[in-house]
Amino acid sequence: MKPERKLAETTVRNGVLLTLHEHDGSYAIRLNGQTLMLSVQSASELLLGELAVARLANQPAPRVLIGGLGLGFSLQSVLAKTGLAATVHVVELIPQVVDWNREFLAALNGKLLDDPRVTLFTDDIWNVLLRATSGQYDALLLDIDNGPAAMVQQPNARLYKPSGIQLLLAALKPGGRAAIWSAARDYAFADRLVFAGFRVEAIPAKLYAKAKRCGCTIYVADKPLN
Repeated sequence: MKPERKLAETTVRNGVLLTLHEHDGSYAIRLNGQTLMLSVQSASELLLGELAVARLANQPAPRVLIGGLGLGFSLQSVLAKTGLAATVHVVELIPQVVDWNREFLAALNGKLLDDPRVTLFTDDIWNVLLRATSGQYDALLLDIDNGPAAMVQQPNARLYKPSGIQLLLAALKPGGRAAIWSAARDYAFADRLVFAGFRVEAIPAKLYAKAKRCGCTIYVADKPLN
């Protein structure tokens, strides 16, 4: 059996250690030893991107915001489902994750960062949403931390509170869609989305394609046309 290799590490908020690992062609990003994402478990990230842009097939130049680069699977899915005139803004808080995608993960999804449709922001998604003009995006997707409840980094919790949900709503065009990854079903979060004015569907998702059970939930939140 091939040994696991630690390819890189960096220290993030509050001295927490973020590491990139490779084992037999698969990759993992871990935070203080806790696995955040695995390249062999990409089915839910691919579905997240697909659901976010599902209604944009006939739109000539859609604008999409992706919160969280990770291993790049959501970006892969969005680019595959949108046309050549699409604009895709990718926001990643940790610059080293961007560097790892370019250096170690180029053969995975890292080369997608050079797609002419992609603009990368190394920033907190909260700041990008604050700067967004009203109705700037046709679709946005969030894969930040472990979703609304299972926080690894507590500052991310504000995204899923009423103030964060209002930012999502304001950034979307009428009829726009938000797709949000969650490690578990979160009824309180779904209620907050509905209260803000979204039409909401909770979709069970598999972590990997051949899984017998769904291991996470994707919330699809549609902004009404008026």
